Amino acid sequence: MRQTTSNISDEEILNLLQNDINVEQGFRWLVLKYQERLYGHIRRMVNEHDDANDVIQNTFIKVFKNIKKFEGNAQLYTWLYRIATNETITFLNKKKKKATTSIDDGDLDMANRLSADSYFDGDLAQSKLKRAIEILPEKQKLVFNMRYFDEMSYKEISNILETSVGGLKASYHHAVKKIEHFLNDQTDI
Repeated sequence: MRQTTSNISDEEILNLLQNDINVEQGFRWLVLKYQERLYGHIRRMVNEHDDANDVIQNTFIKVFKNIKKFEGNAQLYTWLYRIATNETITFLNKKKKKATTSIDDGDLDMANRLSADSYFDGDLAQSKLKRAIEILPEKQKLVFNMRYFDEMSYKEISNILETSVGGLKASYHHAVKKIEHFLNDQTDI
């Protein structure tokens, strides 16, 4: 009987990865099981399909290079999510340094790119929400995405970001207020 990603456990994947003979098979299972979820998280932060693909590729390269160092102190997905988050932040910081447009031009450009992006299939409400999220500071955006879209608990987010639960709650609260304010100010967009 052939296993599918839905019924292979993290323990089985880790056992394959720890064995030099089965490491490639274990890594294939790991990618199949977690690629879609990690891609969604990354995509909400970087917005563009090609950029998200670059970040997910860098994430899995880092995972492959460091999998033998995984000690099991956290769940496998939490560890993967932390790596994906760090790779996303690194990518965004590099992109910010390269950017030469003003913030206002960048926001307008982002709205235009979202409308033209063939992978973005949102309706008007989703488009407005996406634009509202774009105005958030990086940490608030990250916390909002993890809490709202990924439906993670504050404890899970705390483990991934290594931040206090109280600080995360404050970040999320401020993010929600800014998004509400942005959406209330939008009329014909």
